[in-house]
Amino acid sequence: MTSLFYAPDVSIPMSKNLEKVGEVTHYYTKIGVAVVKLTGPLRVGEEIAVKGMTTDFEQRVGSMQIEHEQVQQAKKGDMIGLKVEDYARKGDIVYRLV
Repeated sequence: MTSLFYAPDVSIPMSKNLEKVGEVTHYYTKIGVAVVKLTGPLRVGEEIAVKGMTTDFEQRVGSMQIEHEQVQQAKKGDMIGLKVEDYARKGDIVYRLV
């Protein structure tokens, strides 16, 4: 019997290590912004991954705000507005790729 599925013998590169930096507390659909409570520092330009029950994407931090003011970096405990490239949901975890 022939299999209906073909799985080529290719090696999949290992993902970078993940370091938790925050959790999504709210997502604004119309403007594509996630509110994130930081558990570690984060800077514009860093690579992040957002993961949850139905969320799984990676992106570079392009823009973030604290109290409607653009910032280049934020520290543990800050609540930031983070422009994201895909849907994020309350409870999703934000990781820094290291």
